[in-house]
Amino acid sequence: MKETAYRVLFLEDEPTIREVLTEYMSMSGYQVTGVERGDAAIDLLREQEFDIAVLDICVPGADGFEVLRYIQENRKKTAAIMLTALEDEQTQVKAFNLYADDYVIKPVSPIILLKRMETILRRTAGGGAERGRGLVLREEAYCAYYRGEKLPLTLSEYLLLHTLMSQPNRVFTREQLILSIFNEDYIGNDRIIDAHVKNLRKKLPVPCIRTVIGVGYQFDKAAEQNAAEGH
Repeated sequence: MKETAYRVLFLEDEPTIREVLTEYMSMSGYQVTGVERGDAAIDLLREQEFDIAVLDICVPGADGFEVLRYIQENRKKTAAIMLTALEDEQTQVKAFNLYADDYVIKPVSPIILLKRMETILRRTAGGGAERGRGLVLREEAYCAYYRGEKLPLTLSEYLLLHTLMSQPNRVFTREQLILSIFNEDYIGNDRIIDAHVKNLRKKLPVPCIRTVIGVGYQFDKAAEQNAAEGH
């Protein structure tokens, strides 16, 4: 049993799946509240605090995305995993743009789901090792964190930051950054990168993206480390 009984909101309209996964969660020490309708999940979120929500998307009433949107607007400390049979890229991108912490496709092994929950809670609800550190990327969830707090980045902003951080102090041209975000699908002015950088800078708590005039942009690792150490 866990020393802390993390509170789980489990939205799933299929009774068998809800019962089986609820039992596994409960046996692992979680305090689980299961619901089958999205509007009921939102009502619970209005009244109670949860450490994590596991949300099916296609449910009666409000769908899982509406519940996820409510969480991000009103319960920012509640982590969220989308658990769904929908595996198309567009749906997954929508989930991450709404700041889901993870996206798990059904059918899923209960053990794997529990491990993913544990990983997310270790860094969000528990104030784990990453809390207090500087800028951290969670590649499996396309999310960025600063001192344990999730940053509200869009997918394009995350991919831009990920590219810059992958090779600190390297100067990337705008063309290279466009390829890292859009692959070869983008047709248009490369100055779109300037707009993404401007928005990204507003959301980053540290001034770690430098403009190299006439070339492009780079991630300033020293500036990020100094900020993380309180210098």
